[in-house]
Amino acid sequence: MEWHVTDAQSLAIIDSEIGDHVFSPAEYEIVRRVIYATADFEYKSLIRFSERALQAGAAALAARTTIVVDVPMVQVGIAYDIQTTFANPVYCSMEALTRPQKEKTRAAWGIETLAKRYPEGIFVVGQAQTALTALVDLIEAEEIRPALIIATPVGFVNVDAKARLQDSLVPHITIENRKGNAVIAAAIVDGLVDLAWQAYGQDRNRGS
Repeated sequence: MEWHVTDAQSLAIIDSEIGDHVFSPAEYEIVRRVIYATADFEYKSLIRFSERALQAGAAALAARTTIVVDVPMVQVGIAYDIQTTFANPVYCSMEALTRPQKEKTRAAWGIETLAKRYPEGIFVVGQAQTALTALVDLIEAEEIRPALIIATPVGFVNVDAKARLQDSLVPHITIENRKGNAVIAAAIVDGLVDLAWQAYGQDRNRGS
C-alpha cells in the first residue's frame, strides 16, 4: 500500500488509542489496518487468527498461489497491492463461468467451481455468507485444502460456517459475531501482502 502522511498520522492515532493487546507484531499490523479501514475499534476484540495463519498466507502469496474472492469489491480492493508485488492470479466467483444452479447463490456456485479448480488456493470471502458455507462444505468433504481463508462476511443467517471454519485445520482469519464486510477483507489482504513483501520481496527482487 502506498502511504500518505495523513495515513501515517491516522495510524499513529490508532496506536495511541488501541491500548494493551496480545497480538504479535504481524497480527497487530493487520488489526490496525482493519481499524483504519472502518474507524471501529471493536474489531480489536473481534478478529481471530488461527495458528500460523499469517505465515501460511505470506508463504502462499510469495509462491504466487491463486487468489479466489467472492465479490468484485474485494477484487478491486486488493488489485493494486497484488499487481505491484507478487502478481498472483485473482479470480472472482461472480465472474466464474458456470451452468445455472437454482439451489445455490451465484457467489456460492462460482466459488465452489473455482475452489475445485484451485483446491489449494487463497480464498477471500468478504460479503457472501453462502460462499463461505460452500467452501467449508468442500473442506469438510476433503475436496479442497486451501492455503488460507479470510472470511469477513456479515453474519445474520448460516453463521455456523465461521465456527466450522475455526474448527478446521485450514489456516484462517475471521471476524467474530455479525460484523464484517468486503472492505475489511480487502484491508486484511493488503496488510498481509505488505507483510509478505517485507519477508519475501527482497529475495524475489534479488532473483529477478
